[in-house]
Amino acid sequence: MVRRPVAVVVAAVLVVEALGVAALNWFLGIVVDRQDMSLAGLDPDMMSTSSKIGGIVFGLYFAFCGLVALLVAVRDRPPAGFGRILLISAAVVHALLGAVAWGLVGWHAFLFMVVVLALIVLLLMTYDRQEGPAAEPRDVGPQDEGPVPVSGPPAPTTP
Repeated sequence: MVRRPVAVVVAAVLVVEALGVAALNWFLGIVVDRQDMSLAGLDPDMMSTSSKIGGIVFGLYFAFCGLVALLVAVRDRPPAGFGRILLISAAVVHALLGAVAWGLVGWHAFLFMVVVLALIVLLLMTYDRQEGPAAEPRDVGPQDEGPVPVSGPPAPTTP
């Protein structure tokens, strides 16, 4: 089946993205720290620290999403509860980042975000739960051929 390889690819991409986001924000924090300018009166040390903290937080977020995708691949079961919500939120984040990346960075970053979004949605759709009567086909045997008798007074018989 296609489900496990998709989950493994999503896990790998999210972990690599987590490392990239954390490294990029850490680098930006160092750049802001080494300059002696303020932006609209903001403290450069505060901007540097907040960039590093933001990189760590988003890196951990994407790494945790990657861990959920890896658990889906290992267990071969759909994500449930908090894991499903986490993957859906990662898809929404990638859609928003893709829209922002188109304007600020260019179409290459947009394409990457859309590919990751498509992978996450593919993971969620391939492991979509089939609940209800369509999920469990019944065995139709000779006992199911006619209508089910209704309890009540017996029907009159004709000789």
